Amino acid sequence: MRLSMTRRRVALTLGLAGVLAAGTATTVALKGPSQPAAAATVAATRAISCDTKAGGKHFYDGPSASKKYDTRFSNSAALPKLGSYVPQGIGTWWNWSGKKDLLLVTMYHTGKQSLIVGIDPATNKVVGDVAIAETHGGGITTSMGWAFVQGSTNGIRKYKLSTLAAAMKKAGTPYVKAVGSERKVYGASFLTSYGDSLWSGKFNKDGRDKMYEYKIKSNGTLVTVNKAWEVPTKTQGLLVTKTHFVYSTSYGRDKLSNLYVVRRGQPDLDKAKLSCFRAPSMSEGITEYGGRAYLVFESGSYPYRSDKTTKNVITRLHKASISSLTSLA
Repeated sequence: MRLSMTRRRVALTLGLAGVLAAGTATTVALKGPSQPAAAATVAATRAISCDTKAGGKHFYDGPSASKKYDTRFSNSAALPKLGSYVPQGIGTWWNWSGKKDLLLVTMYHTGKQSLIVGIDPATNKVVGDVAIAETHGGGITTSMGWAFVQGSTNGIRKYKLSTLAAAMKKAGTPYVKAVGSERKVYGASFLTSYGDSLWSGKFNKDGRDKMYEYKIKSNGTLVTVNKAWEVPTKTQGLLVTKTHFVYSTSYGRDKLSNLYVVRRGQPDLDKAKLSCFRAPSMSEGITEYGGRAYLVFESGSYPYRSDKTTKNVITRLHKASISSLTSLA
């Protein structure tokens, strides 16, 4: 969304944004994995209050998002190729080469092949990148010998990790082809995994939506668990732990993002124990590695970084300890 506001004028609207929190909240029917074309059943529900108290000193461009964010997060690795590509999803790849691990970031440029970039979390250096068929790349995760990436709006592609590893070690940007056709799901706007489960759901700028859990078979097949989970409005990314869901939500370069920490067990957000607080603008995917959450932003990329209405221009990953987040709910 493009609005002709200056940074100063945007900042003056922060109080109103705090009152509105997540906007008009809606909820969807929580039974049955509806087909993508099916209309969701919606009903009005209460708005979730998000902490808007600003911090003091902060470590990123633009105004402080919130004290809770500023005291928990810090800078991590710089994102590459922001002059040509827009980062979206982020996932973790354990033991990709011996005992070495990678953070995988998906990046897109409309009309071109997309990228998967590998960043070593031990050194914050880019190890390599590969090209894949064009996709928005809203989510990426690895499990059971496979990498899963958003394909279409309602589709998930799979790539063999052995093939991906060989390509990542080559010079240049080799092309890697997905295995088979994409798996159609309710929504693939964001996705992640925990153990042998993949979680995937739908972005909705106008109200809450839902996600589903899928059991991952050794051949990469995804088997639907017939239970939906309500997700916040404008969900862009998801991190799953044994006890919690952490949602990254955003929409609009001139608006702050929200992070929701939700205790697992209750699929209805109105009944779940949760906490919400402001984050810098244009947050996208989020992943866990080494007891830390790593959050990616698209605001530092070429379509947004020179626009004065972009509230926070962020060119690096941000990280926070998982315990500092889950302790909130």
